[in-house]
Amino acid sequence: MKRIEFFFDFVSPFAYLAFERLPQALEGCSYAVEYRPVLFAGLLKHWGQKGPAEMESKRAWTFRHTHWMAVQQGVPMHTPAEHPFNPLALLRLAHACGPNRRVVEAIFHHVWRGDGVDANAAARLADLTARLAPASDPAGEEAKLALRSATESALALGVFGVPSYLCDGRLLWGLDALPMLRALLKGDPWFDGPAWEAEGRPRQGVVRR
Repeated sequence: MKRIEFFFDFVSPFAYLAFERLPQALEGCSYAVEYRPVLFAGLLKHWGQKGPAEMESKRAWTFRHTHWMAVQQGVPMHTPAEHPFNPLALLRLAHACGPNRRVVEAIFHHVWRGDGVDANAAARLADLTARLAPASDPAGEEAKLALRSATESALALGVFGVPSYLCDGRLLWGLDALPMLRALLKGDPWFDGPAWEAEGRPRQGVVRR
């Protein structure tokens, strides 16, 4: 059985679609998933990038694209009233509960199946927290430290975006990498050939200043 680490942030529509698609995409494979909630904004800050929703034309395309994909997948999807929103409370709640698939699904559905309402509305957050019954205080230092450590560990592995998947020491990124992840689980010989290392090596090129 292969072990997959799945890195995500609830703020990402691509991560939501990847979470929903994962069981079908990997059907017939032998694997176990460890869910890793991380702060996407922390990844962006570390690598000096902007998020898709921080550029207006890219924001518009992102939501048109992801909503089209949701229809193709048959997955309900409603963009929250505020986006991007601060996902810290939800990420810490996941860590306070222990981020298994049931917990992660409940929080993703809270965000992306909430009929377009605010993901951080106080009453909704209180109801979600009560239903999940976390083992520790989501606003406490333990949950904050868990999220910080998870994000730092992801950065140390080279994670730069969400969703990302780590399997057999190979890091894959994006919703569209799910077929590649399946191939890796199925023992595709390409991964043991020269291309993986060769194509990942740095090259000389123009530097934008």
